[in-house]
Amino acid sequence: MCCYNIYFSPTGGTKKVATFLAKGLADRVSDIDLTDNQQGIQYPSFTADNVVVIAVPSYSGRVPVPAVERIARLCGNGAKAILVGVYGNRAYEDTLVELRDVVVKSGFKVVAATAVVAEHSIARRYAAGRPDSEDCKQLSIFAGKIHEKLATGLENEPSIPGNRPYRDAGKVGFVPKPTRKCKKYGVCARKCPVGAIDSQNYAEVDRDKCISCMRCVAVCPHKSRKISPLMLLAANLMLRKACSSRKENELFL
Repeated sequence: MCCYNIYFSPTGGTKKVATFLAKGLADRVSDIDLTDNQQGIQYPSFTADNVVVIAVPSYSGRVPVPAVERIARLCGNGAKAILVGVYGNRAYEDTLVELRDVVVKSGFKVVAATAVVAEHSIARRYAAGRPDSEDCKQLSIFAGKIHEKLATGLENEPSIPGNRPYRDAGKVGFVPKPTRKCKKYGVCARKCPVGAIDSQNYAEVDRDKCISCMRCVAVCPHKSRKISPLMLLAANLMLRKACSSRKENELFL
């Protein structure tokens, strides 16, 4: 069986989770990366026989807007979808139910879902090192259960927690800027999912476009792009109460 692995993963945590789960479902995995600029991207035509992992990070309890827009361009044609919401040990709130609504509207049939903890993309001390070995063990077992479900012909949709209407999606407002180490390679601008960084002046960022995804920080080969230390301190303090204790993954079959 071939499995399609579709993900929006600015800092790599969501891709890591999605890939691990997809490889547990099938020997052959085809990746579809929705993160970077999508101009000229040709999506495959799915069929009802296909199994598809669709993974997104949770931003303030919601699916990131560019991920919603790009998933909406897919044509599921009845393909069976496993939903993955990845969050940084705070809460995923309405992420999974919103993702469910988007993929169903795009023609997919939801057969399983999971909310998985990964290292926080901004305050990286929270959930550091996750997914860890215990998470991977749990995902391996879950992949086996999904495989068994599909093998028996069951395609019922699991009950997925969340609210409609979804919670308000407020802007985080953490905008990374280049430091003196910047070599002006422009990887940050080319890789920005929403084109918020000026391609001629990498210090210029459109704050209205920026989604605080930290991709520019993650892809810089010289680690020369950062948010201000004061803003980072504020983020760590704000999240300390909610993120300090270990959250466990949630599985829906």
